[in-house]
Amino acid sequence: MVQHLLEGFSQPSGGTDPDIICYHVNVRLSEDLGDVGSLRFGKVLTLLRCCFGALAFRFRHGIRNFYYVPSPPKRGSLYRDWIVMAMMRPFFHRVIFHWHAVGLGEWLDEKARPWERWISHRLLGGVEQSLVLSQFNEADAARLSPKRIDVVPNGIPDPCPDYARGLASDRAARWEQIRSETEKRIEPVTVRVLFLALCTRDKGVHTAVEGILLANRQLAAAGDRFRFMLMVAGTFVDEVEKLDFDRMCRVEEGGKTIRLTGFLDSAAKMTAFRQADVFLFPTYYANEGQPLNILEAMAWGLPVVTTRWRAIPEMVPAGQPGLIEPRSPEQVAEALMEVVRKADPAVFRRNFEERFRIEAHLDRLRAVLLFRS
Repeated sequence: MVQHLLEGFSQPSGGTDPDIICYHVNVRLSEDLGDVGSLRFGKVLTLLRCCFGALAFRFRHGIRNFYYVPSPPKRGSLYRDWIVMAMMRPFFHRVIFHWHAVGLGEWLDEKARPWERWISHRLLGGVEQSLVLSQFNEADAARLSPKRIDVVPNGIPDPCPDYARGLASDRAARWEQIRSETEKRIEPVTVRVLFLALCTRDKGVHTAVEGILLANRQLAAAGDRFRFMLMVAGTFVDEVEKLDFDRMCRVEEGGKTIRLTGFLDSAAKMTAFRQADVFLFPTYYANEGQPLNILEAMAWGLPVVTTRWRAIPEMVPAGQPGLIEPRSPEQVAEALMEVVRKADPAVFRRNFEERFRIEAHLDRLRAVLLFRS
């Protein structure tokens, strides 16, 4: 999302004079996913170099506004934020937090040590502006007492700009085929379900597998002629969780219906979205903000089965089946079968077009950033 901000607004090399000019310091401290949130001396040195780079921009160009994406509730990331705020806040007129992860305010109140809570409120509290992704997230940001909170939903460039010209009719024909053959029980039908995310337990990958296997057992017992096939696209970062996943897939029906692809590059990801019938993301990740994979799925016209978790219910279109409780394979199975009977892919696509296009996101972001200089 920071990249979209940089692409959407002017940077100095562009040679223009817009209302918003972005000077970017890339504070990339982690070497890989397993390194995120860890403490290393090398990270501290890199962070200090980034801070001095930001201060150089500050004095060279007279910049008054400091935009920052705060940490999720992880101690290593929080301590990073302390260093940044201790060095930056005295030199900037206005500090803007853009909260992509959620839960830090709640964690400070309920789990942090008293001295961690005190330092966090001293260094991160009372900033001029906090941007949050949804109404649900306002309360969490409010625990650090910003002077202003603005809701700015995420948005992404349309990954399927030719949807209306081709894929819309293909989706309609595909669902007509699924439903007619399911109702008449003429030919076996395979409904293709996609899970695309980091493969962790709390992102829901194990729940997805259990739900698919349970749904297929129930369909077989009822004599129904259709089955679900699950494609899992993503990377495992925990070996124990990967072993548990492999064990679940080794059952006879798992070997036939679960496919692990690993990480997909951009072209392969587009193919996966285009070929899928349903998107499944039963997450209960503690710091889930506004998952971009759900936005992508809706842009591709996929009905979404996901959890009533954090801000997610605000994202999906009202009146469509697919919202379930976390950690419930039984509800995954039930929701998948209800989606086959009732979901309208066109509604999910329309929801993306009306609410989550990158143009709407940047217009809203520009408006709230310029509320005062």
